Amino acid sequence: MVRVLVYLLVIAALAAGAVWLADRPGEVSILWQGYRIDTSVAIAAIGVVVLAFLALVAWAVMRFVFGLPSAFGFASRARRRARGFEAISRGMVAIGAGDPVAAGRYAADARKFAASEPLTLLLEAQSAQLSGDRGQAEAAFKAMLDKPETRVLGLRGLFVEARRRGDMAAARAFADDAVRRSPSLAWANDALLDFHTAAGDWQAARTAVERRAALRLADKGEAKRQRAVLLAAEALDAKDREPEKALAAALEAVKLAPGLTPAAALAGRMLSERGDIKKAARLLEAAWKQVSHPDIASAYLDVRPGDSARDRFARAETLTKLRPADPEGVLALAGAAIHAQDFARARATLKPLLAGGASVRACLLMAELEEAEHGATGRVREWLARATRAPRDAAWVADGLVSDQWLPVSPISGRLDAFVWTVPPATLGSQGAHLGDDVLADLDEPSAPLLEGKAEVAEAVTVPAAAGLAPPAAPQQPKSELKPEPSAAMAPPPAEPVVEITPTSQQAKPAPVVFPVPHAPDDPGPEQQAPGETKGRFRIFS
Repeated sequence: MVRVLVYLLVIAALAAGAVWLADRPGEVSILWQGYRIDTSVAIAAIGVVVLAFLALVAWAVMRFVFGLPSAFGFASRARRRARGFEAISRGMVAIGAGDPVAAGRYAADARKFAASEPLTLLLEAQSAQLSGDRGQAEAAFKAMLDKPETRVLGLRGLFVEARRRGDMAAARAFADDAVRRSPSLAWANDALLDFHTAAGDWQAARTAVERRAALRLADKGEAKRQRAVLLAAEALDAKDREPEKALAAALEAVKLAPGLTPAAALAGRMLSERGDIKKAARLLEAAWKQVSHPDIASAYLDVRPGDSARDRFARAETLTKLRPADPEGVLALAGAAIHAQDFARARATLKPLLAGGASVRACLLMAELEEAEHGATGRVREWLARATRAPRDAAWVADGLVSDQWLPVSPISGRLDAFVWTVPPATLGSQGAHLGDDVLADLDEPSAPLLEGKAEVAEAVTVPAAAGLAPPAAPQQPKSELKPEPSAAMAPPPAEPVVEITPTSQQAKPAPVVFPVPHAPDDPGPEQQAPGETKGRFRIFS
C-alpha cells in the first residue's frame, strides 16, 4: 500500500512539473562549434533527460565489456565453492554413517575445491579420526589453531586426542587454554573440574564449581551440592593435620547439604572431641532426620566420650523416636541394648526387622546377642551361616562399585559425588530374605537347644558393624569379629567373581575396604589368604 502511494506521488509530481513548464513558455538558444540551435524550454528539458539516459546505457555497456573476465572468474569460483560445500556436506554424512572410505574421498574433494573453508579442516580431522589416523587428525586440529574462527574447535580436538593417548598434562593444558580464550565453554570447565578432583586439589575444584555456577553451566542446586562434597573431602583430608580447618570445612559442608553423611559424621565427632556436646548432638540429630546412616548413629551414640552403655542406649532410643521404624535406628537400638545387657529388649527390637527379612547386619547382631547372652557357640555359628545367605545391607555404591567408605570421586569414572548410600543392585546366591518361622521361634525361645543339621555352617564373614557398635575412631567396624570354631563340618563359602580395582587417581583417598560377599554353602570356597592379610577389593555390577 505504501509503495502504491509513493508511486502515485511521483506521477503527480512529474505531471505538476510538466504543467508548470507548459504554463511558462520560453526559448533556449545553444551555440556550439558554429552551430546555433533554438528550441523551447520543454524540448530542451526532454533532450537533457534523453542524453542522460543514453549516457547511462553507454556506461553500463562499457562496464559489462570490461567486466567479462572477472565475471567468468567469479562464476568459476562459485562453481568450485559449491562443489566444495557439496563435498563437505556429503563427507559429514559419510562420517555420521561410519564410512571412512567415502569420508576420506569427500575430504580430499573438499580440500581441492574449498581448502580455505573452516569446515574442510573439521571434515579432514573427523575423517582421520574415523579411519584411525591419529597423526593426521592432530595435524588438522593444529591447523585449526591458525584461524580465529576454528581455534577453540582445534583446542577441543587436541584435548580429546591427548586424553585418548593418556597424556593428561597436555590435555589439561589444552583445557586451560580453551577456558582462557572462551570462559563459557562447558567441556573445558568440566574437564578442569575433573582434573582438579583427580589431583585432590579441592580448593581449585571449588573455584571451578563456582565458575560453572556463575556461567550457568550447572544449576544452583547441583553446584551447592558439589561445593558441599568438596568441602567434605577437604575436611577428611585435613582432619589429622589441621583439625580447625577440617572442622570449619565440615560445618560449612553440613550447612550446604545437611544430609551429607560424611560431613555430618565428621563434624559431630570433631565437635564432640572439642567438648561441644550440645552442638554436636543437634547437628547429628538434624542430619539423622535428613538421612539415616550407621556413621551418624555411631557418632551420635558416642557423642559424649566415657558414657556408660545405658547412656548410649538412651541416645539410641532418641534416634528411633526421630525416625520411627527406620531399619538403621532399629539396628542401632538393638546394638546399644546388647552392650547395655538388656537382651530381652534387643530381641524385641530385632524381631520385626527379622520377620520382614533379616539382612547381614541383623544376623550378625543376633550372633553377637547369642554370644553375649548365652555364649552358645552353636547358635553363633547358625546366625553366621544365615548371614552368608542373607540379603546385603546398604553400602556406598558408584558406577557398579561397592565400597564401605565414602569417596568424593568415583575411582571408576572420576565423577564427582558419584557415591550413593543404597543396597547394591546385584543379588547373590540364596536370597535368604525370609528366614522362616524358625527365626521367630528362636527369638521367642532363646534357650531352645540347637537342632543338628538345622543350619549350614559356613565360614564367618567380616562385614561392617551394626550402627552404634563401632568405636569412635573407626566407624562402621565391628567391636569383635565373631568367627566359628574350626570344624570339619564347616564348608568355606564359594567365591563370587571379584574384580580388583586399583584406583588410578593421583589424589590421596582412603583405601576402600572389603565388602562382605555372601555365598551359598554348597559351592567351592574362595582362595585362602594369609592370617591377618587384608586384600582391598571392590565388586563390579553390570
